[in-house]
Amino acid sequence: MRLQLALNVSDLDEAIDFYSRMFGTEPAKVRDGYANFAIEQPPLKLVLFAGAGTPGSINHLGVETETATEVVEAEQRLSTSGLETTGVDDTMCCYAEKTETWVEGPDGARWEWYVKKADSEQFGNVVVAGAGTNSCACS
Repeated sequence: MRLQLALNVSDLDEAIDFYSRMFGTEPAKVRDGYANFAIEQPPLKLVLFAGAGTPGSINHLGVETETATEVVEAEQRLSTSGLETTGVDDTMCCYAEKTETWVEGPDGARWEWYVKKADSEQFGNVVVAGAGTNSCACS
């Protein structure tokens, strides 16, 4: 597993240049208004959204897992502990096919538990199977 940090940026090219130099790695994926880095050390999934919110603010946070079973287990643990989740959905979102669930923190910070299953050309949220209440941050 690794933590995910999704940031809103004003200039995607400038942000890509900065974070590439900061973490010593190039983005794993770049699309119009979007980039993501799969950083090994520290284990971090860094996602950049251009024009999606106040530049420099957090878009959302997440935990990238290795399997869909881990997503289901996290959703069950969250629900059992009394936290309201979106349920588990199979989605196409942020240029990836994923299994995911979402939970919102007390101050509105959105957290995504997910596993990426494949690349996609779909940016906005499409629920393929599940509860249908997904709140993908990129839609």
